Amino acid sequence: MKPNYIYQWLAAGVLFGLMAHANENEPIRTQYELLFSKIDSVNYWTKASKNTTYTLEQRKQFLLKCYHSIKANRTDTLRTRKLTSNAYQHLKLGDTLLFKAHNAEALKLATTLKDSFAIGDAHWNYATYYVNNEAYDNAYYHFNMAQDYFEKIGQLSELAYVQYGMAFIKGRFKDYTGSEVLTFKAIEIFKKTENYKSLFSCYNHLGNLQNDISKFDKALFYFEKAIENLKKVKNNNNLRQAVLNNIGNTYLKKGDYINALQNFNALLKNKHLKASNIENYARTIDNKAYCQLLMKDTTNVANALQEALDIRMNQDRKSGVVISKIHFAHYYAYAQDTLKAIAYAKEANALAKDIRNGRDYLETLSVLAHLDKRNSAIYLKKHIDFSDSLIVIERNIQNKFTRIAYETDEYIEETQRLLQQKIWIITISSILFLVFGFSIYITDEKSKKRALLFENEQQKANEQVYLISLKQQEKIENERILERNRIAEDLHDGVLGRLFGTRLGLGFLNIEGNEKTKNDHVSFLNELQTIEKEIRDVCHKLSDNTTSSQINFSSIIHNLMESKSKLGDFTFKLDFDPAIDWQHINQITKVNLFRILQEALLNILKHASATKVTLNFWFHNKKLLMEIKDDGVSFDAKQKRKGIGIKNMKSRTEKLNGKFSIVSKHNKGTQIIIKIPI
Repeated sequence: MKPNYIYQWLAAGVLFGLMAHANENEPIRTQYELLFSKIDSVNYWTKASKNTTYTLEQRKQFLLKCYHSIKANRTDTLRTRKLTSNAYQHLKLGDTLLFKAHNAEALKLATTLKDSFAIGDAHWNYATYYVNNEAYDNAYYHFNMAQDYFEKIGQLSELAYVQYGMAFIKGRFKDYTGSEVLTFKAIEIFKKTENYKSLFSCYNHLGNLQNDISKFDKALFYFEKAIENLKKVKNNNNLRQAVLNNIGNTYLKKGDYINALQNFNALLKNKHLKASNIENYARTIDNKAYCQLLMKDTTNVANALQEALDIRMNQDRKSGVVISKIHFAHYYAYAQDTLKAIAYAKEANALAKDIRNGRDYLETLSVLAHLDKRNSAIYLKKHIDFSDSLIVIERNIQNKFTRIAYETDEYIEETQRLLQQKIWIITISSILFLVFGFSIYITDEKSKKRALLFENEQQKANEQVYLISLKQQEKIENERILERNRIAEDLHDGVLGRLFGTRLGLGFLNIEGNEKTKNDHVSFLNELQTIEKEIRDVCHKLSDNTTSSQINFSSIIHNLMESKSKLGDFTFKLDFDPAIDWQHINQITKVNLFRILQEALLNILKHASATKVTLNFWFHNKKLLMEIKDDGVSFDAKQKRKGIGIKNMKSRTEKLNGKFSIVSKHNKGTQIIIKIPI
């Protein structure tokens, strides 16, 4: 995420100027550093550490000598900035221990000297380190800190780079709006500095963001903007290949297979592609073969898929191997060789899980649910629960980013200013309250009635707010697992630890007395141990979170009805309209229908005392209908205050733009009808 700073030196009468980062369009060091750099050992060892003709160990030794040379110089801002550069070079060479030590030293020194640039640079170093380790919340914190310092001193080029880094992280966690805002801020600066390569990266990132939300035409627009800027960059062949591949993939997702194929063919016209960038070559032939398959043209598809898979396995590109095997699964499914298709899908699923690739893991579960009819329900259950867990993680991290953005010195200063302002407001308000207090005290009965009426209206408004807040119940469900885990941790790490300590202490006590007293002492120790085991079992049960997901929907519904009928001692009848194509109904709709049915059955078990329950699904006028009927005890469906279960069902229906109706008649049971537009 951070460009490399490269220096040139004056030596033997030859003028060397201070240069930019390794990339010619990346930020340059300030004129201050250029004017005051010396022909000294620091420059010599720094240059030697970047010389790839030396071994890695030799380069690390050069960097250590550079560090000691920096330490030998007097303490000033130039020394601090060289320390941050030295720390970053340690990170590039993979020496994270020395990086942390030297960067912490540089940050401490820069803070003492109040050198805003060096402080920002040190935070930028940390951000890069955490991005490399995929600790994105920590990385975002340090990017945000670097942004504040670079913005404060008007260091625009560095500011744009850290904003792009923050945009990258937000995009990764699906904060698309936040990522776009930061990217456009970076673009504004890169335009001023005419940094065309970075402009290319920004527009390419915007294109990928639009792809993620299925705005394919807008994605193509940004990719074209990326190409326009790339034309002004020298040696841009690899970057051009990457964006053409992105364009091809966009057309592929859009369903425009002809244009997608044209882009992939244009890439493959480069006869040197395989030799110059074998990874990109493998990606291109794999995408082209998959595109042909979607066009129902299997000519040479198997050979191309196999070649791409072999290259990716030789290069140990595990993410690429997952994609290749997914494409092979689709190929054999099309060829009606279900066994091979399932085998490739299972291999892809295991590898995606191993490398923690959530996107492809979900894709493999969907493929397996479609192919493996026998285990379809299992795969769908896994898909739903894993998808839910990803949403919870992404929301938590997005919230953390929001908090980080406000945990800066500027925010604290603004808070202090607002606090002072608040004190004045409270003081003035108190005086006004005393002035008008007497007039309020002597207000007549009519005024009191008006005040009471106002209060009643306010209560009604609060009730409306409460009803609206119930619609957030689904989000609360996602947080319950986290709360259970927290309770389990508190029990395990707190109560259990203290019990263990108490038992251990009692065990070492020298109890004197008769045999009965000693036996009671041992008995109490054993009882404490039993209590510890019970608490431990409770902790394990609390933290045991299983997953669920999407498959043979009718099987899931049948299993649910069967299990609930045994609990409620009622018979059930289940009817699915053959006209419903469940494969083409999106997962969100199916999951919400499942949850609504769960809530309805729970109400039947609790209140209805039903002997028979009927569940019907049918398709009419482009609407999917679900009807739940029971012959149990009725209730007043028109009452204003409805139970939380009914509100949840109605909320889920409205989220799908559907209509919810409930009818309950005396001696005729209850009927619920859900209508969802498809």
